[in-house]
Amino acid sequence: MLGGKVKISKVSNKEVAKRNILVHPPEPPLSIIFGDPTNGIFIGRTKILHVPFYWSYENVTNPHIAVVGISGSGKSYFIKTFLLRASFVWNSNGLIIDWAGEYRDWVKETGGKIIALGKGSFLNILDLGGMKPYDRIKQVMRTLELLTDIANYPEQRRLTEQAIEKAYVKNKFRMDSKDQKDEIGKLLLPPTLKDVVKLLEEQASLGNYEFPAEMENAIYRLKQFTKSGEDFFAQQSSVSLDELTTSGLVDLDLSGLPDETFRALGALTILQFIKEKMRATGWAKEKGLRLIIAMDEAWKIAKEENSDAVMIVREGRKYNFGIIVASQNPTDISEAIFSNVGTTFILKVKFERFLDYLQGTLNFSNYMRNEVSKLGVGQAAVNMAFHATSQYPSTFLVDKIEGEEPSKEYFLELGSVLTLKQKRDINMAKSVSFLKEDFRRKVRQYGVTEEKIEEVSKLFEKSNRHIDVVSFVILLERYGLSRRNISDFLKDSGIDDITIINIFGKVDVKKNELGGRDITQVILEE
Repeated sequence: MLGGKVKISKVSNKEVAKRNILVHPPEPPLSIIFGDPTNGIFIGRTKILHVPFYWSYENVTNPHIAVVGISGSGKSYFIKTFLLRASFVWNSNGLIIDWAGEYRDWVKETGGKIIALGKGSFLNILDLGGMKPYDRIKQVMRTLELLTDIANYPEQRRLTEQAIEKAYVKNKFRMDSKDQKDEIGKLLLPPTLKDVVKLLEEQASLGNYEFPAEMENAIYRLKQFTKSGEDFFAQQSSVSLDELTTSGLVDLDLSGLPDETFRALGALTILQFIKEKMRATGWAKEKGLRLIIAMDEAWKIAKEENSDAVMIVREGRKYNFGIIVASQNPTDISEAIFSNVGTTFILKVKFERFLDYLQGTLNFSNYMRNEVSKLGVGQAAVNMAFHATSQYPSTFLVDKIEGEEPSKEYFLELGSVLTLKQKRDINMAKSVSFLKEDFRRKVRQYGVTEEKIEEVSKLFEKSNRHIDVVSFVILLERYGLSRRNISDFLKDSGIDDITIINIFGKVDVKKNELGGRDITQVILEE
């Protein structure tokens, strides 16, 4: 239209087609993403049409979920929101298998239950959990193969399996029965790994075994789980399976265990027991999701193809529970999980190789890949595996994950360390942001005590959640953190090496200026 007049021109069909006049935006229809608000979890609004998105297991092939996103992207915030809303919508119980103790404080604040393995609670891995001893032995041996090198030594594997069977028989268990009671109807007490080690040691002491080195190594391997002070899985259980699965929100805190192997052993054992319990119940649509299990950064069991986490996801809609598997690094989650979960939530992703992995596994478009690369804190792309082949997109964008509470962010201001050229660069980040809980977790990982975390959190709140990075580094140094740890923290937060060098230079200057002044007062003045 020129000068208020409409100009008519001829345009070829080919040119019109390029303009995509009648193409539906890359979002599923309202009937799928809005559905029944009384039977779904509100996530947020779609980015293009701003439609309220309610997630429901009824729309997808199974109730299992994968969540990926860098530290500070809103991953744990999403998990907390999801579990809370599921408890209201479906009366679902929530079990967090908490690798680093990250969710402990939040669960306590919501009135949930904390069970801390390694801090007074025990789990006997030879408990049956409603299984036949023969079936439980297979699970235990598969777990040992995942977590140790026993698969490389067939004779040691045979000796271990044989000793576990002998331990059950010695305690009067019937190997092919689920009913394990004595003559007067009392439940039999299961053996422990200590009983298994004792049987192997007794066999070795006879001196008639053909391969003594194999026997010694089999004993040595099991003893790592039976040493005094580290026998968390070699004593009778103090943890009740019913307590874990029917007590509302429960945090299974694994942070008190010595290392990744122990944490993985605890997580796998719990998953095995829950799977068997739910298998006995079976899937029933009208019951909804009785239990949702969340595993964040559980790479040790999310990556291995033979892990129970992968097996449960592959079995799909077989049980009345769902698993949420979350990680900062998508390659720490097995491709089999991404290929089989009903839904994947992709939050902010940092590296191209991670985008390559996600796009190759989930098969979304280059347009969507470009949008994912630009996601901010709390924004997400959602991939859903619908029941039937559809004409609408399976991957779409959510403008913001809308939680139960406003998502508070803390900001480290970089303005005081940037050059004039950097300040003029519109693409240069002038601050680094963290979700409040992610910030607390990150500084905890670098050695800041809980008392000091509370102190610095209060300073952020009093300073309108913005603190100059130089003052912040001085504060960390006064808390006793080394420059190496502080440098690693800043790098992990996305600050480049040149800027970090500038930060420490400014820190030295400002410390001389401050003399003995209280840095907390300086922060508040700024």
